Amino acid sequence: MPLLDIFQDHHNGLTRPICGGFDVTPDDGGDVATMTRGVMAPSAGDVAVVLKNGDAITLPGLAPGVVYPVRVARVLATGTTAAGIKGLI
Repeated sequence: MPLLDIFQDHHNGLTRPICGGFDVTPDDGGDVATMTRGVMAPSAGDVAVVLKNGDAITLPGLAPGVVYPVRVARVLATGTTAAGIKGLI
């Protein structure tokens, strides 16, 4: 029996639940695979990012397992101490 998805016809806006994700490898020169709706990491630490609008900031002391709703274009290797970062879409 196929999986029932009663929300399949709903638009995936920023207020909708996360529907996908991918592993992020921090890279000073390359963007993430898809612009994120959020990020999380299983280990605590800082995550240096370039946001959708081009601002480069460091998200300090992220707690493990918490979803942070940020539109990230790039996760920088320089300044990132958290490991196992996930991009959520």
